[in-house]
Amino acid sequence: MAKVVYTKLDGATAREIGAKGAAVGIRRVGKNGQITSIRTLDSGSESFGKDFTRVFGANVRKAREENKRVTGAPDRAPSKG
Repeated sequence: MAKVVYTKLDGATAREIGAKGAAVGIRRVGKNGQITSIRTLDSGSESFGKDFTRVFGANVRKAREENKRVTGAPDRAPSKG
């Protein structure tokens, strides 16, 4: 089981992390009708660090939701067999 560590992010508040930045989100519908979200970042942006943190957080949130749906626990990976 993973150890959960809570730390304060250097120089960023929750409001700043959640604020809209240079990250762009696009939703596409695949051939099978499934909606896919694509998030892109501008590496030359002044707010790259905050944007990266926000996109990473969104990816973690999505993975935890799917893990909870599959296994019943948000931090457990589904079995491979």
